[in-house]
Amino acid sequence: MPDVTPNMPDYEKGLQDHYLDVPEFFNFGFDIVDKWADDRTKLALLSVDHSGENAQHHTFWDLKILSNKFANVLRGRGIKKGDRVFIMLPQVAEWYVAMLGLMKLGALPMPGTALLTPKDIEYRIQTGEAVMAITDDENAAKVEEAAGACPSLEHLLMMSGEKRGWVSYNQEMSGASPVLEDVEPTRSDDPLLIYFTSGTVGYPKMVLHTQASCAIGHIISAKYWHDLKDTDLIWTLSDTGWAKAAYGKLFGQWTLGAAVMQHDAHGRFDAPLTLRLLEQYGVTVFCAPPTAYRMMVLEDLSRYDLDGLRHCTGAGEPLNPEVMKQWEDSTGQVIYDGYGQTETVLLAGNFRCNEVRPGSMGKPAPGVTIGVVDEQGNEVPTGEEGQIAVKIKPERPVGLFQEYWRDAEAMERSFLDEWYLTGDKAYRDEDGYLWFVGRADDVIISAGYRIGPFEVESALIEHPAVAESAVVASPDPVRGEIVKAFVILAPDYVASDELVVSLQDHVRTTTAPYKYPRAVEFVTELPKTVSGKIRRVELRQQELDRSAG
Repeated sequence: MPDVTPNMPDYEKGLQDHYLDVPEFFNFGFDIVDKWADDRTKLALLSVDHSGENAQHHTFWDLKILSNKFANVLRGRGIKKGDRVFIMLPQVAEWYVAMLGLMKLGALPMPGTALLTPKDIEYRIQTGEAVMAITDDENAAKVEEAAGACPSLEHLLMMSGEKRGWVSYNQEMSGASPVLEDVEPTRSDDPLLIYFTSGTVGYPKMVLHTQASCAIGHIISAKYWHDLKDTDLIWTLSDTGWAKAAYGKLFGQWTLGAAVMQHDAHGRFDAPLTLRLLEQYGVTVFCAPPTAYRMMVLEDLSRYDLDGLRHCTGAGEPLNPEVMKQWEDSTGQVIYDGYGQTETVLLAGNFRCNEVRPGSMGKPAPGVTIGVVDEQGNEVPTGEEGQIAVKIKPERPVGLFQEYWRDAEAMERSFLDEWYLTGDKAYRDEDGYLWFVGRADDVIISAGYRIGPFEVESALIEHPAVAESAVVASPDPVRGEIVKAFVILAPDYVASDELVVSLQDHVRTTTAPYKYPRAVEFVTELPKTVSGKIRRVELRQQELDRSAG
């Protein structure tokens, strides 16, 4: 495929020229989706089933009509502007219909992954005081189990199948009007949706985004990082309940007129199927978490025709340089790593106009000012570790969330003077590239040395025996803490004492000697959040419990 000129051909000029128009009134459903629908043939969504077949093609016009009808269904049940609605659906086209219908009314979706338990669902509905829950027949029982403890919940709506006590999507839509009139307008600063964070400690916080912070702000993610054109087909691997869906499956993508692909995946990630679908449907832009790339490079990539790919990105956690090299050697595509949070849009990234430095999260995105600060909020010198912070004065960036809803304590912890504190640690090199160190509470202190787990994990993944790893602190009577690695082996490798020594020697030679894992445990899986991030906090607690026992 011929090279396409980047949306940002020059980084410094891109920073200077960047501008997001934030009008007084804005609604993503009306002002973006319905405007693209003027061309009734323009593809918006390509949705495939679990097997990767039975593709459904939805134009923007299709989604305009369907979302209008669904908004009328909701309005008929009394749903109004400002109401919270819990929505838990797999990667199906109906999720988009529901999200858009809610947004058009100014009601707030609270997306959740289908992996949630009844207890998780109960917490979200209770905390957000949701008046409606939307799900499918496979997950209805979990919602019912939670509903009894949720006094705010008035309506249950099922998007597939029928069940006593539930409003049927299919029945209601069959008689709904495709014309949506007399809707109260939404302002740019009106609430748009609520995500629940997958934090490492405590219960999830409610992250409240506005129309501007999410729907307009994610233009940054799609335009500069995904580098999208209105002729692209982008596939972002993400559950609909994760904030990454906002990054890669909805807002910025459709604002720029690109078509979105989704696969109704179930269960564990299937690398061969993913590679086949990239080839089969001609995906041009691909975004996946590092874990997916790690698994795909274990396959024989020469079996797949991926010439249609023109741009690849990675996000969710830092990407290992060795995986980037293997992917580029096999596909010809560089993986452009990016960094952001549930609370933000893209904050930093590797952009096509800049040199990619493997292992770096790149440079600050247009529209945001990034600092690396100490505990007092002072910027630290080049090369020194500190917390990644977003400058909020004199002007708050468009892509920053409104607040942790109903959580003043969390707001106080996360804002310091002119900064929003991300809780992530990094350092900046002499050329302005940012290098991830770890969560503020993940750093290992061993015999006075400060060791970031990612650097050890990155070294381990370069060893052919390692498919995935997680590194945490383990209590030690002499050193205070030692580095411990939990390792999932690649196919055809067997755990042994000799392999432990091999891994330790490899890390010694790849990084500073003091960083090698003094303990290695072979496991078959790692604890992860619903968004796929490794829960190092759980592994750390496990080590503390073992030490105490």
